[in-house]
Amino acid sequence: MGTVGLPAVSAGSAAAAGSTLYVNNAASANCTDSGTGAQSAPFCHVAAAAAVVQPGQTVEIAAGAYNDTAVTVTRSGTADAPITFRSQSQPNSPGGAAWLNGGAPNYPDSAIVVKGADHLRFENLALAGNQRPAVVVDGGHDVSFTNIAASGGGVRITGASDKVTWARGSFSYAPGPLLQVDGGSTGTVLTTNMVQPNSADNMTGILVKDAPNTVVVANSISSPCFAGIVLDGTSTGAVVENNVVNTAKNQNAACDSPAGATGISVGANATAGTKVDYNLIDPRSGGAAYDWAGAALTTQAQLTANTGQGAHDFVALTYVPKGPDAPVDHRIDSADESAPGMLATDRGGWAPVDDVTVVNTGTGSGIRDRGAYESLDVGSAFTPAGPTRLLDTRQPIGVPVAQAVPAYGTVDLPVTGVAGVPGSGVTAVTMNVTVTEPQADGHLTVYPHGDAAPDASNLNWPAGRTIPNLVTVPVKDGKVSFYNASAGTVHLIADLEGYYSPKGSLFHAQGPTRLLDTRQPIGVPAAQAVPAYGTVDLPVAGKAGVPATGVTAVTMNVTVTEPQADGHLTVYPHGDKAPDASNLNWTAGRTIPNLVTVPVKDGKVSFYNASGGTVHLIADLAGYYATEGKVSYRPAGPYRILDTRQDTYWEAGPRPAGTVPAWGTVDVPVGDIPNVAAVTLNVTVTEPGAEGHLTVYPHGDAAPDASNLNFLPGETIPNQVVVPVKDGMVSFYNASGAPVHLVVDEFGYQAY
Repeated sequence: MGTVGLPAVSAGSAAAAGSTLYVNNAASANCTDSGTGAQSAPFCHVAAAAAVVQPGQTVEIAAGAYNDTAVTVTRSGTADAPITFRSQSQPNSPGGAAWLNGGAPNYPDSAIVVKGADHLRFENLALAGNQRPAVVVDGGHDVSFTNIAASGGGVRITGASDKVTWARGSFSYAPGPLLQVDGGSTGTVLTTNMVQPNSADNMTGILVKDAPNTVVVANSISSPCFAGIVLDGTSTGAVVENNVVNTAKNQNAACDSPAGATGISVGANATAGTKVDYNLIDPRSGGAAYDWAGAALTTQAQLTANTGQGAHDFVALTYVPKGPDAPVDHRIDSADESAPGMLATDRGGWAPVDDVTVVNTGTGSGIRDRGAYESLDVGSAFTPAGPTRLLDTRQPIGVPVAQAVPAYGTVDLPVTGVAGVPGSGVTAVTMNVTVTEPQADGHLTVYPHGDAAPDASNLNWPAGRTIPNLVTVPVKDGKVSFYNASAGTVHLIADLEGYYSPKGSLFHAQGPTRLLDTRQPIGVPAAQAVPAYGTVDLPVAGKAGVPATGVTAVTMNVTVTEPQADGHLTVYPHGDKAPDASNLNWTAGRTIPNLVTVPVKDGKVSFYNASGGTVHLIADLAGYYATEGKVSYRPAGPYRILDTRQDTYWEAGPRPAGTVPAWGTVDVPVGDIPNVAAVTLNVTVTEPGAEGHLTVYPHGDAAPDASNLNFLPGETIPNQVVVPVKDGMVSFYNASGAPVHLVVDEFGYQAY
């Protein structure tokens, strides 16, 4: 392999260019290979910079195609001052990459050859070979390659090289073995790479031969019908951990000749001092999961029993689609964080995240995933808390002074680090929000701090009316904001019901199913109103599909009807003292609902009628929280998904503006949400022509005997709704004798 012919450039002239040498062959760059590599007159070829670079210098390569023969690097840095070759552009960036082509147009050479050089760094480059290694390291020492995309060829580390690292690499259109270590090389680290050969002749992923102390860690390997990882010859003292290996045909089918499709092979002369553990191997090729010293082993149990290796390995699917019946995904939160060569982030630079639906079984933090990629499709879990008052503008609580929120004014409320809410990691909070003493008709919008107030509402009121609603809102900067969209002042009250974070309980949509109706009786021994200042204790565990144990909270739509006097209702954990908080506020004679999420103690919750008259109570189950589950919460929005007063444009087609007719139903798409189980909505009824109620339920089901909103003719009233999703839709049934308009805002969703 030759080097491109270059004019003579003295070492002294390169040093004059400073700590960075520039390479840029763009037509406007004024490049020259006879200069000093200054930014104003960069080199045209990478090889020109390689010929003169000094210890401690960086060769900065601009995006573009560099059709050199092999860039052969023979100059060394030092341990304290390595030489770096890098591009600021990422290999797959939209703006283009720095492509080093091994002799265009046919690429007869490798793109980079390190020949007997030490202390080198290569970063963010795209390389092309042609049926030969794109990179050869021959006799190099302390050489690292990070975020390299190789096309047409793999990597060979040979010639007794020492301490070579290949990290966060990827390959395309290349024959195997993609990562080959041989020739007595020692201390090689192959970590966090996407290894996917593409050749009819050889699709072996990683081959280590006569190369002691090699680390093969956290790679995602797909080598259809060929071996995934092979340790051969005297490759003793190796560490093979946290890899995801799939040798199946098309990654999901049995191979025609499965004998060569072994997941991990360790030759007889390579077993001494070698450790194999925390790997995930797909069994669908039909080949053996392991070959240990010539013995084919098909299961993890066989490997462990015969060799003592692989105690934490799994022979199972390497890709598990999400869903209610999905098996355990053994990639997730299960890696050995202490394995040598583990990087702080995954191949894409993403830090580990905790999937709250999976039990953490890894070492250290327990949340590292196996393979090169961290699964980022995770949500949050719920921690019931309170009810605790966070905001009361009459007091002051949560605000500097006691004063009403002015017309079109905003209140920013800190919610993290208070009332038991953690100081970090909180994604959303659930609060019961009450507007009182409003001076004019209007509505309230609760939204993430720092965002613009969206076209969405949480509460709607007429002047003078006190009205509550449950609100689940995303948290930004540790705060949420309240916007008074009215021409008069209002007072605001907010009681904490819980928060979402990486730790907590998981939601199970259930119902809607009636748990309590004091008029019937349902949930109580006899049909009678709750007396003034009286309490009802309602068993919820073991009822209506709620488990008898493990339940931490329930979500119910609670309705007060036939109240004899003004008052409010407090729903709280059974056995506790009724707190200074409210869930519903009413005036005498009014029927009013609100969604409530309340902690469960002793399998029960309690309802306190804080009024001087009797009331009837109705409670419809929406779901429950438990310590285990498969869905987690994703805060989103708020987004308006329906306003029947306006034309609405859905993917399936437009819905012209128009009311929901008497006894009519409207089916509403909730958006293209992958693996959605339930949505959190704020639903507002407006301009109803008659008294009635609204039922929100899963699309395709029969409308249940339950209500989400109760309304009188002409009034506007909101309520939060948590409802299961079927076929990507939910249904809204107008249980009244006259048309109504609906406004629906989405605030988040539960997904697998």
